[in-house]
Amino acid sequence: MRPYSQVKAMLAITKASLKSTFRSPSAVVFSVAFPMIFILVFGFMSRGGNINVNVAMDSKSDTLNPVYATIRKIPGLKFVQGDSVKIKSELSKGRITALISIQKSGNANAPYSINLISSEAANPQNVQLVKSILNAVISKINQATFPNAPTIAEVNNTVQQVPGRIYRTIDFILPGQMGFSLLSAGVFGVAFLFFNLRQQLVLKRFYATPIRRLYIILGEALSRVLFQLITAVVIIGIGHYAFKFTLVHGWVTFASIMVLSFIALVLFMGFGFIVSGVAKSESTIPPLANIFTLPQFLLAGTFFSIDNFPTWMQPFCKILPLTHFNNAMRDISFEGNSLLDSWGDISILLIWIVVVYAAAFKIFKWE
Repeated sequence: MRPYSQVKAMLAITKASLKSTFRSPSAVVFSVAFPMIFILVFGFMSRGGNINVNVAMDSKSDTLNPVYATIRKIPGLKFVQGDSVKIKSELSKGRITALISIQKSGNANAPYSINLISSEAANPQNVQLVKSILNAVISKINQATFPNAPTIAEVNNTVQQVPGRIYRTIDFILPGQMGFSLLSAGVFGVAFLFFNLRQQLVLKRFYATPIRRLYIILGEALSRVLFQLITAVVIIGIGHYAFKFTLVHGWVTFASIMVLSFIALVLFMGFGFIVSGVAKSESTIPPLANIFTLPQFLLAGTFFSIDNFPTWMQPFCKILPLTHFNNAMRDISFEGNSLLDSWGDISILLIWIVVVYAAAFKIFKWE
């Protein structure tokens, strides 16, 4: 008689569970349909390009002049602050439309000269808008204060260009929706799955077979991992080919994202094990699961940057594991980081895995 194969039994459970997951409307909706709705909406919105007019001042600019004082008060221009490294990075991504430099010219007919530095990633219409605003400001100052002078300043028509990669709305939104899909499936999917297996005495029936408990868990977990990685491929594929989601190094970047997604999914499934162990009835699963998911959906940079939150709230946002998944995925996909380059974010995910599974081991129930 052949010895009983734990691996074959585990794969059989995986196959059956995977078929069941694909047949579940709720699993498909939360894992694929719902994130895709956001991706499609923001993807179509982003086709028009970035319409925000963010600018920055060159650190060497002369700020003791009426032109600078006036443009700082214009509502249509948002001045970005930061060191030269940050400004250069934001400029190359098109997040800053132009870097404005105001210098004394030594020309009596035009005491100040204004130069603009932009990037290939910036919307040309926004660059032209900045030039028009500057010329309008100069004209207004000339009429009010210097009626007898030719002009207070001149704007150089030649805009210096620096290399840049277009940063689209989809490059921010898609990683957030990937995290949304993984977290939803990991928490809700695992919680409902194991609670129902326990309630329907399926786990108890498994005890009558030679398969060990660990392989039961691995079989069910593997089916969930395979399903979610397939949905990840679908989300990234549609984002990349339909809306030009950036994969800097092509297949290498894609492979790094899949490894990162696997790590995050393992973590999020741990939350699901905790919920399934604590829940007393099926109706209590959603509110318990939302304790883990809702704060992360809202505060982890899923739909907008955590920089928009008050300063006192941002440290809490940076504790959340979904924040570090979103940050790492955006750095890998757009910045071209490797997994090692994003080790800071990944190490925090690994720490969360140790903590969560230590708690799940204590809480999870078989009967």
